[in-house]
Amino acid sequence: MNISLRSEIKQGLKQFVLVSLCSILTGLVVGVITAIFGRGLLWIGAFRSAHFYILIPFLALAGLAIVYAYQHWAGEASKGMGLVFDMGHGRADKIPLRLIPLVTATTWLTHLFGGSAGREGVAVQIGATVGHAMSRFVDFPNKSRLFLVMGMAAGFGGLFQTPFAAVLFALEVLIVGSLQIEALWAATLAGLISSQTSHALGLEKFTFPVTVDLSLDMFTTLKLAGLGICFGLAGHLFAWLLHWGKGRVAVLVPNPYKRIFVGGIALSLLLILLQQGRYSGLGTNLIEASLAGQSIFTYDWLLKIFLTVLTLSLGFQGGEVTPLFAIGASLGAILAVWFGLPVALVAALGYACVFGSATNTFLAPILIGGEVFGYANIPYFFVAMAFAYLVKPKTSIYSGQEKRTVPIIPSCFPKK
Repeated sequence: MNISLRSEIKQGLKQFVLVSLCSILTGLVVGVITAIFGRGLLWIGAFRSAHFYILIPFLALAGLAIVYAYQHWAGEASKGMGLVFDMGHGRADKIPLRLIPLVTATTWLTHLFGGSAGREGVAVQIGATVGHAMSRFVDFPNKSRLFLVMGMAAGFGGLFQTPFAAVLFALEVLIVGSLQIEALWAATLAGLISSQTSHALGLEKFTFPVTVDLSLDMFTTLKLAGLGICFGLAGHLFAWLLHWGKGRVAVLVPNPYKRIFVGGIALSLLLILLQQGRYSGLGTNLIEASLAGQSIFTYDWLLKIFLTVLTLSLGFQGGEVTPLFAIGASLGAILAVWFGLPVALVAALGYACVFGSATNTFLAPILIGGEVFGYANIPYFFVAMAFAYLVKPKTSIYSGQEKRTVPIIPSCFPKK
């Protein structure tokens, strides 16, 4: 073995060890932070439900506090998930650590006073920030994206405790149709450790085993295909409305204080009038009702879309993924009757596929289906998600996402 080859092997081993150590440390740190954030959010949700009519009138005032915090202390952190994607694509060179307390506190405020929002965006931002901070301790090419993806997997895995789905989500979300495979080991290690850490600190994983015995014959496959297309259209609708809503509201009311205060008053009234807070918060109430076969209204999924889009467009903080789970599950509970399939299975398919369509991801929602509802159901998730993925939206809930894909169905006609 020549000296040059020996040096390369030694350097490669050193890099592997450094990345592994940073992945472990990132997983531990992010696991602790997401446990604090997630448990705090659960407590806030329970407290809000118990005191809904006392807290909901103050949503507009909470909005003013959120805008003030971002105007005075955020700086670059005000871009939120946009900054994470900018880092991933080399358009930014720093994620400030103040993003973590800022996005955590403002998301808690949104949920405490009844806003309809999610939580995954916060977890991914937390993970990305910690991962970026860890990258300062190493020096090798392409470290920025590797550590960013590693941190994103840790954030998603720590909060949802679906580490394998978290890894695939982090690998495929930056660029549609492309996996950041160089980050596979780091993301896997960080995601697993973060998930175990948050669980050890008392953050419970949501699981709902679904047991069905369906043969994937032609008739069942066609049903799953039809469901996938329906869920793909629902995810597309959410992504398009969110993109349109943020732009439209900003044009109509340019002043962020006036926008969130006046809009917050209207949002409070709507949340009270529309089923007395049924659509506030994460939407876990809709998920549980859908999967358990309890009462679901035909308009639940549409109102959850509308109120989540309005909440986020006005400037309140939070993510989109858990509301997407709720939208998909409640739509699935309605469609199950029409398609003649078990309600729990179709609600589970909607849970995963609407999320996948709105985020332009394919592998992550299939693994979420396995980790939450049972791996025996993966064939059903694969078929439904394949057809949901056919409904390719021009927009995504992540405006910074890049698209480098070839057409799924190539053109039969030669180019002129």
